[in-house]
Amino acid sequence: MFPERLAKGYQAFLGGRFVSERARYQELAGLGQKPSIMVMGCVDSRVSPEVIFDAAPGEILVARNVANLVPRYEPGGGQHGASAALEFAVRALKVEHIIVLGHAFCGGIKAFVSDAAPLSESDFIGKWMSQIAPAAQAIGPQGEEGEESYLRKLEFASVELSLKNLMTFPFVKSAVEKGELHLHGAYFGVASGRLLIRNELTGAFEPVED
Repeated sequence: MFPERLAKGYQAFLGGRFVSERARYQELAGLGQKPSIMVMGCVDSRVSPEVIFDAAPGEILVARNVANLVPRYEPGGGQHGASAALEFAVRALKVEHIIVLGHAFCGGIKAFVSDAAPLSESDFIGKWMSQIAPAAQAIGPQGEEGEESYLRKLEFASVELSLKNLMTFPFVKSAVEKGELHLHGAYFGVASGRLLIRNELTGAFEPVED
C-alpha cells in the first residue's frame, strides 16, 4: 500500500504549491529544464538541498548519494550513477555552478570512522565509503580532540576531496579552465540550520553573509 503520508502530502501540494506555481510547471514541461546550478548532496533525509536553498521547481539539479561523495573519474567498468549525473549536468545542461554540500552528523562518515555495520568488504556501502580514505589520511589519525570533533574535520575534508575529484573529470576541468563552470564547497549544520561556504582562497568554511 502506498504510504498514506505521501498521498496526503501530494494532495496538499496539488491544492497549494502547484496552484501557485502552475505556470512555472507548464513552462518547464514545454521548454524543458535549464538549471544553472547543480548540488551534489547526501541521501540523508534531514538534508534536502531544495528545502535548504528554498529552490523553485527547475531551479537546481540535485544528485544525492551516501555522504555526498564525488568519485574520481573512472570510465571503465561498473555503473557510475554520480559520474553520469555530472556528465549530464555539465555536457547536456551546461550548468554554471556545482556545489558539493556536506553536512553535520553524517552517518556515512561516522560509519567509516567506527568501521561499524553495515560496512564490510562485500557490501555496497563499505566499498562506496572507502573512497574517503584519502581525506582521512589528509587530516591524520584521531587525536585527543575526541570523536565528535574528528568527525566534523572529516566531514569538511570529504567535501574538499570531492572538489578535487571533480577536477579529475576532463569535461569538468575543461569547463572550469574556460571560466564556464565554478565549483563550490558548502556545509549544513543539521541542528543549527547554519550554512557554511568554502572560501576559495583560504579553504576555510565560513558563514553565509547576510
